Amino acid sequence: MDSYLTVDLSSEESRASATPMMEQYIEIKANNPGSLLFYRMGDFYELFFEDAAEASRALGITLTKRGQHMGHDIPMCGVPVHAADDYLQKLIALGFRVAVCEQVEDPAEARKRGAKSVVRRDVVRLVTPGTITEEKLLSPAESNYLMALARIRGGAEPAHALAWIDISTGVFRLAETDASRLLADILRIEPRELIVPDTIFHDAELKPVFDVLGRVAVPQPAVLFDSASAEGRIVRYFGVATLDGFGDFSRAELAAAAAAIAYVEKTQIAERPPLGRPERESGASTLFIDPATRANLELVRTLAGDRNGTLLKAIDRTVTGGGARLLAERLMSPLTDPVRVNERLDSIEVLLDEASLRSELREALKQVPDMPRALSRLALDRGGPRDLSAIRQGLAAASAIARQLAGTRLSEELQAALAGLEALPAGLEAMLSGMLADELPLLKRDGGFLRGGADGELDEVRALRDQSRRVIAGLQLQYADETAIKSLKIKHNNVLGYFIEVTAGNAGSMTDTAEAKARFIHRQTMANAMRFTTTELADLESRIANAADRALSIELAAFERMVGSVVAEAEAIKAGARALAVIDVAAALALLADEQAYCRPLVDDGKMFAITGGRHPVVEQALRRQAGGPFVANDCDLSPVAGGRDGAIWLLTGPNMGGKSTFLRQNALIAILAQMGSFVPAASAHIGVVDRLFSRVGASDDLARGRSTFMVEMVETAAILNQATDRSLVILDEIGRGTATFDGLSIAWAAVEHLHEGNRCRGLFATHFHELTVLSEKLGRLSNATMRVKEWDGDVIFLHEVGPGAADRSYGIQVARLAGLPASVVARAREVLTRLEDADRKNPASQLIDDLPLFQVAVRREETSGRRGPSKVEEALKALDLDDLTPRAALDALYELKKTLKQNG
Repeated sequence: MDSYLTVDLSSEESRASATPMMEQYIEIKANNPGSLLFYRMGDFYELFFEDAAEASRALGITLTKRGQHMGHDIPMCGVPVHAADDYLQKLIALGFRVAVCEQVEDPAEARKRGAKSVVRRDVVRLVTPGTITEEKLLSPAESNYLMALARIRGGAEPAHALAWIDISTGVFRLAETDASRLLADILRIEPRELIVPDTIFHDAELKPVFDVLGRVAVPQPAVLFDSASAEGRIVRYFGVATLDGFGDFSRAELAAAAAAIAYVEKTQIAERPPLGRPERESGASTLFIDPATRANLELVRTLAGDRNGTLLKAIDRTVTGGGARLLAERLMSPLTDPVRVNERLDSIEVLLDEASLRSELREALKQVPDMPRALSRLALDRGGPRDLSAIRQGLAAASAIARQLAGTRLSEELQAALAGLEALPAGLEAMLSGMLADELPLLKRDGGFLRGGADGELDEVRALRDQSRRVIAGLQLQYADETAIKSLKIKHNNVLGYFIEVTAGNAGSMTDTAEAKARFIHRQTMANAMRFTTTELADLESRIANAADRALSIELAAFERMVGSVVAEAEAIKAGARALAVIDVAAALALLADEQAYCRPLVDDGKMFAITGGRHPVVEQALRRQAGGPFVANDCDLSPVAGGRDGAIWLLTGPNMGGKSTFLRQNALIAILAQMGSFVPAASAHIGVVDRLFSRVGASDDLARGRSTFMVEMVETAAILNQATDRSLVILDEIGRGTATFDGLSIAWAAVEHLHEGNRCRGLFATHFHELTVLSEKLGRLSNATMRVKEWDGDVIFLHEVGPGAADRSYGIQVARLAGLPASVVARAREVLTRLEDADRKNPASQLIDDLPLFQVAVRREETSGRRGPSKVEEALKALDLDDLTPRAALDALYELKKTLKQNG
């Protein structure tokens, strides 16, 4: 069966030796490389050659064969048309792209060209992960973004930009980026598909980014990203004369936007989704979270790839698909503008105070279908009567919600949402309600979706059709009496139409006489039955067929008119849907705050970070579900010390299993929740806006890229130390533990100094290197904190409380005993520990502080505070003419340099 692999389908010999049908298949396949070709043949989509082999393995379906091509068997497999969505879902999930090839000609027309003529077929759509719209293929709670990356050279540094589109909802956004933050920006959006120019797909600088993304990143011809023609392509798509009304965009942003549009046009062939006008996002407007931090904090996906156990799962109380998507969007992109954050918090506070209004809104929101996705399917000619019904139902629910909000005390955000609901087309819902029946078919071709009374002509045709059915029932009784054959039946199939069927033994009375033969015209003889027709039955069949065809024709015309009316109001419908999502998120977060006793955080432009009674939102809920007792709340204050302008750093020590990692993560999560515009799990919280959040918690290797656990740790730590600013929040856990003790201690020591003197950020630094606690004596903003424990009869009791001070030991042996290590191993470990501690007392580690004075910190204050120009020492060195110096003069110059160095610290 693998012989097909030797066949070159693109060769002239291959086409010349093919049958007409296979010649057509080969031509279409050659025009769609890189995609599995779903080739429509009757009621099946068939796949051939290598496509068949790949699809059979991916879908678990049987691989068969169909004839031969150039002396080789042709592998084949197929899927039923009616079940195609299920198979597409599996293929798209695995990263495949599918070209759907349909018959674009009536078979009768093909026969006019000759008996061996092949029905014309063509690709009507390319199905890719980033361009799907089918309800079955989409998760209601997740956006489905197609993203384009463009790069423009010309300046000192190449300019990069991203454009992302969700064609299922019409969202279209742009943002500039750079190579250093490119992966973080991509993962913030989480596109299902990223298209990049083939000229940079293998670029050494960006290859690590594409390696991480895997099959999500797809190379495309560079012509799609041409910045010279970009503006023209965008203008044509939106049917405008100029982009001046859209805003100001860079060349890179225009190139990315045009590439995304070009790919949509390429995949959707003749259809155009109703995209919104591109909106520009500024990178500075959202909290920067690097990829490692996003993964470590498990915001929307755990390290194992699961949704359960994530922060999103813990806080999601939304009841609509649009609300769930908006909540995830806010969580992935927290804000850095306190004004916008507080607008969101105001909405939550209003609905927290108005419990009855919140409850009523949530009940009404439960009736809201996914209008944007229904709208997109209708605009792409993939919709059905139920999509029209979704628009009707959504408009009705929006009107009810607008009435509930009218006249109540609202925040600015909720007032804007109310305005969006009131701007929805008033007559559209009434029109759809008057046209659509209560019970609707899935497909428009099935008919029966127009309400009785909606169209007078349709009512007449339906009456004729229904009356004809009664006439057929009467004819059956008449023919049974006339022939004395009680078992006579009038039946119907797609080949013969209506016919009379009797058993072979009863057929004599219909064939014995010339009069009978003239009356009952023979149609078909079967093994046990004979089939006949009559002139009367044939005439009735013609009237019924015409009535059914006419009824369907009337309904399809009405369907197109309704779709046209809906698509004409696309912008208003999308704005109304966005307003409903905003209301859903505000009500959901208000319910969350009420249920879980969350507080409103104070978010401002300062550098405060003061949390009282903070809790981990995910762990707390897990403990409640498991009846494991209350979560132990802890305070955290990283605010600037009295008279200072930079935040504090806590050096956290304590035993394993004491709760250090939970404490570290909970403070990072509280910052994210606050800046996304949510109440937070704490008694009180005052957070000065964080511009960048870094979290290095946990250990893992990256064997595929040749990185050990320690190497990964160092790469992530380097990214933090190189990028954190004085407004950042840094969470570090066990830096240096992956290597030899003194190497690790040295790295951790230098890292703490760099955070304090170089980055000058707010931070939590957890460690088992107790030697580091002496740094608090020399670093003014560094404080020691510890996880408290108690010992009882040789056992250690974890209190999960954070308090000032330093742990005197790590209690590792006690934890090892709890884990079940053999008693002999535990005893031997105690013996070795005692000897090591005795040796350490003779040369105490605290002497390190005398050997590593503060002026030797890893990064001097003057080296990281934006020093301008050379130092005095450097200037003096440059002024020396070494060739003319005598030994005595050189010694004098050296003394003078040392004196200058001492004066300048």
